[in-house]
Amino acid sequence: MKIEKNARMISRRLIATVLFIFGFTQSAGAQDWTQWRGPTRDGLVPAANVPASWPDSLRRVWRVEIGEGYSSPIVVDGRVFVHCRRDPDEIVMAIELASGKILWQQKYPATFEKNRYATKMAKGPNATPLIIGKRLFTLGITGVLTAWETATGRQLWRKDFSKTVDTSKLFCGTSASPLALGGLMVIQVGSDVHGGQILALDPSNGATKWEWRGHGPGYASPVVFDIAGKMQIVTMTDSSIVGLDAKTGGQLWSVPFLDEWHENIATPVWTGSLLIVSGTRQGTHAYALQQSNGKWKATEVWKNAEVAMYMSSPVYAGGLIYCHSARQKGQFVALDAKTGAIRWATEGREGWHASVLLTPRHVVYLTNGADLIVARRNTATFEIERRYDVADAEIFAMPVLLGADVFVRDATGLIRLTSER
Repeated sequence: MKIEKNARMISRRLIATVLFIFGFTQSAGAQDWTQWRGPTRDGLVPAANVPASWPDSLRRVWRVEIGEGYSSPIVVDGRVFVHCRRDPDEIVMAIELASGKILWQQKYPATFEKNRYATKMAKGPNATPLIIGKRLFTLGITGVLTAWETATGRQLWRKDFSKTVDTSKLFCGTSASPLALGGLMVIQVGSDVHGGQILALDPSNGATKWEWRGHGPGYASPVVFDIAGKMQIVTMTDSSIVGLDAKTGGQLWSVPFLDEWHENIATPVWTGSLLIVSGTRQGTHAYALQQSNGKWKATEVWKNAEVAMYMSSPVYAGGLIYCHSARQKGQFVALDAKTGAIRWATEGREGWHASVLLTPRHVVYLTNGADLIVARRNTATFEIERRYDVADAEIFAMPVLLGADVFVRDATGLIRLTSER
């Protein structure tokens, strides 16, 4: 009897171990999430990163108290990295994906005086970290850029741009997420008082390879596009859209994009033929980018004033732009990318913010009210397949999809949810 009991115990442990390994392999098989808006920085999520099916409910695996902030988590090699604040310090953490255990934690002083108009906002950080190789890069709300060793949390180098960050006018703090580009890292810093800088840095030591100076930054993150064979960095300033030569940093073109509160927040999207840009008071615009006689020019092709994105960045695929508009107290919208015509739109009251991701079969929205909404793609109307309540506090950070797992950051914590039973 004792032998049979021991055999049963061993069998149960073996099964549990196999199930654990299988479950971890499912997540590990997904593509790492190393930067703002996912593997390709455009909100497009590969099939490997999506649950095989969306169940009736998601199970919470763990929640870790981390601190305030709006930057999104990133995931590499079974670790989740987060950047947060416990005033007056900014905190950087590595958390074990499987258990929620904090593997290492570092902090540094980052005293920050909020803009007087941003009374309801947290003090950041806002920019999502970046992984390049075995290095983690964080850019704090005061413009402190730090390189960390992912394995140990050891600080490798630091550059402090805090003297260029001034919140006495309209600027509310550094928000542009670092960009990996051909062996370099690109950052956008500054303010509406001191002007802006876009710099390409050597990730190994922080040395500057090129620099652009101009208007102060908006809150959008720089992205890189292949436009007619020319690699261009496109980003928002506080009053314009700019395109830079990705190799030299030289300005190729610029278009005024004025906002009375300097709230140019949505990250631009390239459809392959049009640049899509939106603002809460400007509506949504599409520009063609063409070169003539050695000079680049941006020409407006269409404008839809009824679809106005605030903090939410759009996604594009299959001829449609999926987004969250600030109109009607929050609407989910699909636009025809060629004409700007509305394919479908919800009636409103969907929340005043929602992050948007696009999977091969679904559009995924995460609202500030902590609703994770999975809607079907390629439909004539808005069709919800699943809706989940994922947190007890407001959410403004982009979620992470990692196979069976979903990671969301609420007001002060990081949550791991799973579709597995």
